[in-house]
Amino acid sequence: MHVREVDPRDTTWEHDGATYRAYFWDGSQKASDEYEVTGADVEEVLAWVRGKADETGSAYTLYVLVTDRGRPGLVRLSGVAGDPFA
Repeated sequence: MHVREVDPRDTTWEHDGATYRAYFWDGSQKASDEYEVTGADVEEVLAWVRGKADETGSAYTLYVLVTDRGRPGLVRLSGVAGDPFA
């Protein structure tokens, strides 16, 4: 882990209403179930994701959905990196 001090004036925008994508990986079927979550902060989403993963016995990946030049993309926040079946 690398930590450095930053100047908060180096950003030009901020958005409070994040959209999250949660993927739950089913190893027996080599498939995933995907969900989109809105109207919650990251702590609430992480609690839901971890609870569902424990309940189903699945690995998970949690992303935040971002847009770059009009194209949607995902930034991983927690869980398995990439497709565990690749």
